[in-house]
Amino acid sequence: MGEVTDYLATLDGPDADAVRHVYDVAREIAPEATEGRSYGMAALLWHGKGYASAIVTKNHLSLFPFSGHVLGGVGDRLGDFDWAKGTLRFSSGHPVPDEILRDIFRARIVEIESKLKKPSNGA
Repeated sequence: MGEVTDYLATLDGPDADAVRHVYDVAREIAPEATEGRSYGMAALLWHGKGYASAIVTKNHLSLFPFSGHVLGGVGDRLGDFDWAKGTLRFSSGHPVPDEILRDIFRARIVEIESKLKKPSNGA
């Protein structure tokens, strides 16, 4: 089992279903993503970099794309969701639409891959 699988096993009810769905959409976009940890959270990783994490907190559910830029790219479509540059807060009763999730995850993949292609200054 992996970090995300283990985390999901600790959840139940509607919040668990909502968080599980976020991970399902993330895996749909990047089926080769691996499970691990990023910033201390269970996360999906792309080439070893934090790609997506969704967690249950006391007052809401949170999506972390591990980027300060990705959410800004869909900000005009987030309506009444509470968000900042690094996190998107939602609830099981007010989930993030799948198409927005897909766009977030696609943008994060592009961001990670573009950073991997940059030449090292030490070469």
